[in-house]
Amino acid sequence: MVTALILLNVQRAAINATAQALLQIVGVAEVYSVTGEYDLVVVLHLPRYEDLAVVVTERMIALEGITRTQTLMAFKAYSREDLEQAWDIGVE
Repeated sequence: MVTALILLNVQRAAINATAQALLQIVGVAEVYSVTGEYDLVVVLHLPRYEDLAVVVTERMIALEGITRTQTLMAFKAYSREDLEQAWDIGVE
C-alpha cells in the first residue's frame, strides 16, 4: 500500500466543492481543510506506486479549482497505538 499526502492550493471560492470532488476519486482516503500556505491536504492510499501518477496528474489536476499541488510520499507510518505496543513489548 502506498500512502501519499498531497498539499493543494485551491481557488478560494472553490475550496468546498473541490474537497467534495476529491472525495469521489478512488484512492482518496481523507481531505482536510487547513490553515497556512495550503488550502487542502489530501491523504491517498493506493495499491501501487504507479496509481499515484494517475490520481495526481490525471484525476486531481482535472479539477478546475486546483491551482498548485505538492506531493509528499510517506516512507513509514507512526501512530500512538504503535508506540504504545512497542513500549508494552520492550522495543527501544
